Amino acid sequence: MSSLLPAGTPHAVLDVPMDSWPEGSEVVHLAAGCFWGVERFFWQLPGVVTTSVGYMGGTDPHPTYESVCRGTTGHAETVQVVFDPARTRIDEVLKVFWENHDPTQGDRQGNDVGTQYRSAVFCTTDHQVAVARATAAAMQEQLTAAGYGPITTEIVPPEQLGEYHLAEEYHQQYLHKNPDGYCMHGPNGLSCPVGLVALPAQTDVLPPQG
Repeated sequence: MSSLLPAGTPHAVLDVPMDSWPEGSEVVHLAAGCFWGVERFFWQLPGVVTTSVGYMGGTDPHPTYESVCRGTTGHAETVQVVFDPARTRIDEVLKVFWENHDPTQGDRQGNDVGTQYRSAVFCTTDHQVAVARATAAAMQEQLTAAGYGPITTEIVPPEQLGEYHLAEEYHQQYLHKNPDGYCMHGPNGLSCPVGLVALPAQTDVLPPQG
């Protein structure tokens, strides 16, 4: 992880560091459009240890908000979600992800257009990859029945993960600091049928802390 913030910078809502967490925590990175609105869904989720926003999936080793918004770095606006797997499961985290954006829009989310707004799941374990694929298939059935096209979400395996770059301080927990700030995210009106589909058992090892 690289960072534009001092080490140990606290989460404005959860009052814990954004760049370290207890041993045994699990990490997943989710891109679903403007990261301001996306992050808020996850810091409210029971079992989540900490969240942050940043940039992932690009080639520039030192991305900034301005360079990412120019569309030249290939990064997606991404939320890092750290959760306690004893309190919540990866499928429950992904349920929130699938139900709160349109994963069929390619390089856009509503009026926000550009590669930085694409939908992606950056997985840190092989188990996350398997669950992401299973929940995507289940969600596709719901989307197709509602008249949507195919899911365009990237599901990126650990071996292709790349680096997560923690974004500038003013982006972190933006909607907590700016309650009337811009947010175009909300429920898409569909339900990802977690609990009704067979999911793979967890057989891989959790990633190390940090």
